[in-house]
Amino acid sequence: MTDSADPISDRVLALAGLVQALAQVRRIADTGQANESVLATSLDSIFRIDAESPAAVYGSRANLRPGLTLLRDYFGNRARDEQLPRLALAVMQLERRFVRDDEIADKVVRGINAQAATAEASGSTHPDVLAGLGALYADTLSHLRPRVLVQGNPHYLGQASVVAEVRAVLLAAVRSAVLWRQLGGSLWDFLLRRKAMLEAVEAQLR
Repeated sequence: MTDSADPISDRVLALAGLVQALAQVRRIADTGQANESVLATSLDSIFRIDAESPAAVYGSRANLRPGLTLLRDYFGNRARDEQLPRLALAVMQLERRFVRDDEIADKVVRGINAQAATAEASGSTHPDVLAGLGALYADTLSHLRPRVLVQGNPHYLGQASVVAEVRAVLLAAVRSAVLWRQLGGSLWDFLLRRKAMLEAVEAQLR
């Protein structure tokens, strides 16, 4: 991935990818349905391991507009979903455990590669890909602590296909958390660089 002259600008793209994925997790858990195009952006990012830039991980900056809008609301103290920041923190903590566990990290990479051909041929939102990625998350990341606990409508969370989709999108969220950390992101950003991050988000939205 090429270096950027503006690391915070790139960092907020990864953070937007993270919250955008988690917003879909919340939507799926509550309604059983995702926004198809937003879902595809998240799932496609899982397979773009060697993208040339942070924006390329998600196809384009435009694909991250929903996530950037969520970040603008959060940094501007206008966030409406109180569970979203808690989910994001849990995923960031999980990412720390994940990257330190070589065995699980290797298993995840092999699992992603095993799904790549189907995702290329049929699309990353194909039910077979969702099932495969969901099973991969269940076999690997779900065994690490802290577990990411998703609340929602019990009617939908009792359906195997919905649970698999939630897990697949959680895998995409972890992928964004890894990217965010690779770009120099840390939890200190939220305390020390909040204004700079809001400015970077607003610049990306313009």
